[in-house]
Amino acid sequence: MPAPTLPRKPAAAALLLLLIAAVAPGLAARDFMLVAYNVENLFDLDGISNYDDYKAPGYGAAQLSTKVRNAAGLIAKFNGGKGPDVLIVDEVEIDFTPSGSKPDYAALLKKYAGTSVQRMLEGQPSRDVADLPAEFFLLKELTDLGAGPYNLVVGADSPGTSDRPSTIKCTVFSVFPILETRSHPTQSARDVVEVKLDVEGHPLYVFANHWKSGASDPGTEPTRMQNAGVLRARVDQILSGDAHADIVIGGDLNSQYNQSVRYPQMRETGINTVLGSQGNELAVRGPDRPLYNLWYELKPENRASDLYRDEWGTLMHIIISRGLYDHRGVQYIDNSFGVAKVAGVNADATGRPIRWSNQGSGSGFSDHFPVFARFTTVADNDPSRWLALRNPSVEETSGANVQRLNYAAMDLTKLGVKSSDIPAGADLRDGTWNRKIFRVEGKVVGERPFTIEFRGQKWEVFSHDKALRTEFYKSHTIGDRVRFYGELGSYQGRWQFVIPDKSWIR
Repeated sequence: MPAPTLPRKPAAAALLLLLIAAVAPGLAARDFMLVAYNVENLFDLDGISNYDDYKAPGYGAAQLSTKVRNAAGLIAKFNGGKGPDVLIVDEVEIDFTPSGSKPDYAALLKKYAGTSVQRMLEGQPSRDVADLPAEFFLLKELTDLGAGPYNLVVGADSPGTSDRPSTIKCTVFSVFPILETRSHPTQSARDVVEVKLDVEGHPLYVFANHWKSGASDPGTEPTRMQNAGVLRARVDQILSGDAHADIVIGGDLNSQYNQSVRYPQMRETGINTVLGSQGNELAVRGPDRPLYNLWYELKPENRASDLYRDEWGTLMHIIISRGLYDHRGVQYIDNSFGVAKVAGVNADATGRPIRWSNQGSGSGFSDHFPVFARFTTVADNDPSRWLALRNPSVEETSGANVQRLNYAAMDLTKLGVKSSDIPAGADLRDGTWNRKIFRVEGKVVGERPFTIEFRGQKWEVFSHDKALRTEFYKSHTIGDRVRFYGELGSYQGRWQFVIPDKSWIR
């Protein structure tokens, strides 16, 4: 598979220990882990939402309960079961019914200490529970799982304006004391959340980001350039006071690590041109290129955290400053960057992220895999000494390194669910079967939209490949028998089987 491949079965546990290991022997002082994760729409229950999919009756307490259990369950596996020490979470809903004062999360944890999130959300939750902000449910579940304890910082709970609508925000969870926080507004995107942490007496700046969407769209790149400009201006301000300041930039930048190379029609980009994210690891030692993108720690074929139209992307990022390579304060642990993709947990049998679905009582995780990196503190207090690197990376200036999902190589005879595999009375529309691959054998019963009958129900058939879709539709008329492999899903409430590749028609 083009995405980072993790060991399965007995080795999967070993992988989890590797990717989420606690303290490594032989390293000085305090080792810790930072994770950045877009959880794909963690919404509250106040009944107000800018997204129709997150309004009643399609979204409610049952979906929130499942969402929190799945997300927190994955996050809590990091760091030997303690959870990450620093966690950047994107796509948490803004609280549209705030109480008027900043939530006292410690007091709320104490108030609900005698119960669980699942019990809080059983049946018809009380008004008090329905009014709680979305991030509290994640905090509560993580706390109950033994992760943390966390201090929590959130972006501004502001609905924005008509020209800058807001729905979701960035959050930062930290086991370290928080010295300062700032929220930096951006154009048509989420506030950049800045948190200054006290890591064993050393200051560490963490910036949580979620830039304007549309990585491949040249029309939205100017907005990402503005988003990047807000961040870079603040980074420059910090570096002007201390050129070796320890800075971590994380989150969903809605940009590829090599945006300028992958999309040459974009002569300037937010991440590369404006922010200055780059892949020459030794260049951070000089005066002009202080920000290094950790994606370059991986081989090109393993650089993947998300999938869009069958192309792997790198929208999630951890970018670090030169100060994390010296022998003062906080230091990056060389080659510790990775993607938390675990087969059978948050990755399906084909290696794709198991996306979140509201159907039924909710299922899945996110359309992004988390990314992580490890750090340590050093007592040398010597910014003139540099971290010794194994195989320091060199930035590619050509070659888009686009990895595509290879549908033709999938063993559909093993992956495909046959009618005989489906239990009697099973409801394929209850949400638990979403994104599974089926061996479909049915009869055409409609042409506009193209519809078949399968297991006594009507289903639309679709493909994102227009040529494939047109050819398939034209080669069948009402009454014809059809046989193919299709992925089950729904679009705007219409159930369908999706055929992603011609090799699936057999």
